[in-house]
Order: sequence, then C-alpha cells, then structure tokens
Amino acid sequence: MSADPIVSLISRRSIKFVQGPAPTDDELARILQSAVSAPDHGKLEPWRFVIIRDAAVQQLADMALGAVKASGQALPPEKEANARRWLHNVPLLIGVACHLDHANTKIPEHERLLATGAAVMNILNAAHMLGYGAFWSTGIGTYVDEVAENLGFDPLDYRFMGFVSIGTPIQSTAAPKRSDYSRFVSHWGAPG
Repeated sequence: MSADPIVSLISRRSIKFVQGPAPTDDELARILQSAVSAPDHGKLEPWRFVIIRDAAVQQLADMALGAVKASGQALPPEKEANARRWLHNVPLLIGVACHLDHANTKIPEHERLLATGAAVMNILNAAHMLGYGAFWSTGIGTYVDEVAENLGFDPLDYRFMGFVSIGTPIQSTAAPKRSDYSRFVSHWGAPG
C-alpha cells in the first residue's frame, strides 16, 4: 500500500474473491467510521449497515437465493452457482440500506441515496487502505423485498442497496488500468 493517499485511491479496485482473515473488530470499526464520514446534505445520516460474518454468510446466501426463487425471478443454475462460489470463502459481508425518512421533505430521496453511496465508497477505500479486498454487489436478492425485510429493513422505510464483501484477496492483483480523466471533463466559462 502506498503512503501517498492519492496513489492508494487510484490503485483501488474491486476484488470479488476474498477469504479470511477479515478485518479485526478495530479495523472494522475504523472502516465503518470512515463510512459515516461521507458527505451528507442535511446531516440526515441515511446510511444503515448490517454485519454478516463467517457462517452467517452462507445462511445469507441460502436465504437470499431462496427469496429470489420464491419471488418468481429467473435464477438460472449458473447464476446461483456463481453467487455461491463468490460467497464460499467470504468472511464478512456488510448489508447496506438507505433510510428514507418520509417526514423530511426538504432533502430529496436521491440525495440520501447519493450519501449512502458515498458511505459505501468510503468503506471500499478504507478496506483497500488497510490491505483488504472489497466488492460491492447488488446481486443475491438486493431488489427482493423479502431479503431486505429479513435483514431488518422494511422496504417502506429503507432502500436496500446491496452487500459489500471484505476479506483478504485470494490472489494478488495489479492496480487496474484507468481511463484518462480528461476524457470525461469539459470546461465552461471564460478562462482565468
């Protein structure tokens, strides 16, 4: 890991296949504290997290994949096998939801979702900076209400946003090749 935080950010990549060890309790506390340091219009703190560890990861896989099938959504055998292969060695999942707070009409829902997404980005960056691999998935039942409900998130009050897996990378990977930022930038207004 680079001592230069910008180099660390640029070298971050999603790492799907991880194994134990997971972050220690102290490291997980630091990761989650970084999450709640994300930008948050109105200080609504919309992010909510549920920690799923060790054997509970396999229970989550069974519950979520069962809920997908029960919902009538297509779940081809190869997709189920891929999900189970991914989760097989994962030592830690963080379920992520956004609290909608219908009483607050000043700040739009999309800004709360953006704040929660920023919190997840902080989780991914903090895990990387601590030497772990992390991956944000919206698969395995993210859009099935029963999954959110089983995790304690009533779909009337929360928007479930997926799972972040964190652990030790199974194999080392090089920093990804990134596009040059200038492809996505334009300038507006008079120079200087």
